[in-house]
Amino acid sequence: MVETSGERRKIRQRRVRRKVKGTSDRPRLCVFRSLGHIYAQVIDDVEGKTLTSASTISPELKGKFKGSVNKEAAKAVGALVAEKSKEAGISKVVFDRNGFLYHGRVKALADGAREAGLEF
Repeated sequence: MVETSGERRKIRQRRVRRKVKGTSDRPRLCVFRSLGHIYAQVIDDVEGKTLTSASTISPELKGKFKGSVNKEAAKAVGALVAEKSKEAGISKVVFDRNGFLYHGRVKALADGAREAGLEF
């Protein structure tokens, strides 16, 4: 059976999600990347609620990055989600790469969040 890249990502996503759970003390920072944008959410899995979120289409970042989203834009999203998390009283999170490989834009987002003061 031939699997598509999306199906392989779902397999990796389930494997990671078994180990990574977000609690109210240490919520989960979940990343999603599409061809045109990158999104990040801080989620409390116990309550089933999104605490904060940021993306390249957030009002703070919209229009800053023309064309395709690159590592620079991903780093800015990471810094923005870290800033919003700190305002909400969150300083420590667990990182959920959501089945995406940890390089490129996903790594840049994580680095941006770390530099802005979020602890993984």
